[in-house]
Amino acid sequence: MLRFWSQLSMGSLALACCTTALIVLFLPLGTSDDRLVPGKPLFPGSTIVSDGGAFVLGFFNPSNSTPTKLYLGIWYNNIPELTVVWVANRENPAINTTSSTPMLSLANNSNLVLSQGDSHVLWTTTNVATVLGLSTPTAVLLDTGNLIIRSSNGTTLWESFEHRADTFLPGMKLRMKYNTRNIDERIVSWKGPSDPSRGRFSYGSDPDMPFQSFLLDGERSVARMTPWTGNLVTSQRQNKPTPGTNISDIIMYQAIVNNGDEVYFTYSFSDGAPPSRFVLIYSGEYQLQSWNNSASAWAVLWKWPSAECNYYSYCGLYGYCDETVSPVPTCKCLDGFEPANMEEWTSGKFSGGCRRKEQIHGCGGNFLALPMMKSPDKFSLVGGGQSTMEECAGECHRNCSCVGYVYRNVSGAISRGDSTACLVWVEELVDTSKLRVDQGGETFYLRLAGMDAAGKRTKSNAVWIVLPVLGSGVLVLICILLAWLKLKGKNKIHRNPKKKRLDGTSISNDAVDGNSPHVQDFPFVGLEEIALATDSFSETCMIGHGGFGKVYKGILAGQEVAIKRLSRDSQQGTKEFRNEVILIAKLQHRNLVRLLGCCDERDEKLLIYEYLPNKSLDVTLFDD
Repeated sequence: MLRFWSQLSMGSLALACCTTALIVLFLPLGTSDDRLVPGKPLFPGSTIVSDGGAFVLGFFNPSNSTPTKLYLGIWYNNIPELTVVWVANRENPAINTTSSTPMLSLANNSNLVLSQGDSHVLWTTTNVATVLGLSTPTAVLLDTGNLIIRSSNGTTLWESFEHRADTFLPGMKLRMKYNTRNIDERIVSWKGPSDPSRGRFSYGSDPDMPFQSFLLDGERSVARMTPWTGNLVTSQRQNKPTPGTNISDIIMYQAIVNNGDEVYFTYSFSDGAPPSRFVLIYSGEYQLQSWNNSASAWAVLWKWPSAECNYYSYCGLYGYCDETVSPVPTCKCLDGFEPANMEEWTSGKFSGGCRRKEQIHGCGGNFLALPMMKSPDKFSLVGGGQSTMEECAGECHRNCSCVGYVYRNVSGAISRGDSTACLVWVEELVDTSKLRVDQGGETFYLRLAGMDAAGKRTKSNAVWIVLPVLGSGVLVLICILLAWLKLKGKNKIHRNPKKKRLDGTSISNDAVDGNSPHVQDFPFVGLEEIALATDSFSETCMIGHGGFGKVYKGILAGQEVAIKRLSRDSQQGTKEFRNEVILIAKLQHRNLVRLLGCCDERDEKLLIYEYLPNKSLDVTLFDD
């Protein structure tokens, strides 16, 4: 969910095709303040403006229709291109005629009523004021774009943020889990560029499958966001510098809130950011838009689906969208699987999916860890929310139908007192992705044949063919050849002692003076293994940061280690990085932390040190 949540892949900045381009404002004859009270209705030609001047409530005409169709809506006040963010009477437009004028009034029972003339009601709110008998209600348009009805004692009785249209504004709630209540949780697109009635597409969380969101075309799933993996607060820089634009850096802050009765996502932007919003446009694309003053148009900072294989089940059963492939993500088969129809697969038709290379018999097989994955759809929650990793694995081991599981720390978000989630899959796997490091993801454990209990592949059981006994002459020649090669290797080392092994590659240290170094095997560690050790570089594993980058604590091969992740802004190249690793490895002193390994994969450069629990040297030197 967000990559719904947390994990967004920003595309190139492009100008948005705004859905409200053809809207014609019903020009106001006058302007009121930020509120509506009983006995003073709002008519076409008048507006209500929020106290800070950010938003306007009034009537607008989305097209030059005859007779004129009017809708009650909220739009940005200081943007020259009329952009509507909320519509009240989406299915029942008012008709403005000389004999029948629409109006919005606040009744004494605290309900807003949009009527045509005196009797025909086009739209109305419902709230508890009638039961409670609260007096003197007021309707106020806030500077967030939220229209609220407030009682005389300050209680909010109704708010437009709970009845959203096609726009998800900062400060709104998008619930991931909630009790049954009469609230429309989904964002619904317009029917067309000049028709604000409910369109085909909707976006929101599925209450039956919590913590993940879907983009739907009617009842059909179009795309599914990456499920929420437990991060409570994140921040993300939302734009990249693009020629011809003057949009300053925008930082979006995202938060997951659990108040016991509901778990919801909300967001805000850094101070000084231009007007920005999420909107589901009528063509079915969910966009993050920001206003570009220099172009006087909306700019698209991010859109979803962003690639073909982001569409739901695009890669078929047991296939996944590899988003680490640049520049265009593509479909691949999960480990242990192969294309069901190789001819279709190679021609770019992936819907047929993949099949197992080796079938599992009974409850056989073990589980292979696949880090940084978008977990598949159609899971089941087991374990009551308090299970351990071992208990979660045991649930899947004991169930012969279980094809995979995920253990997730959700920090109390499933229900009161719950702190973990054990997700298991007993059906075919569908809609899976391999994510980049910056997109988050989680470790998915996949059941495969030919795996041992440690999750490693076992050797093949193929029958070995016994070779004929070689003649004694051939054996003698082989022995002589091996002896010669061994002697030659020793002489080579003796002749050139200034060589050092770095992941099996001989790298010269001739540029470093000093005593002749000994030959050392210096290991490279795979990026996936490091990501698994640090829970995909989770903030909970971070133990320090500075100008060079961040430091994470993890466990590799049963040993606690400190992993220094160099900043991507570094101009250091691969050659310079490896030379630096060699130099650090040569420095041996009892007061220096020992370098254990490194990683130079993709655009990541990481150094692995032994972990010392007593913090850094500056804590001791500068302790008051």
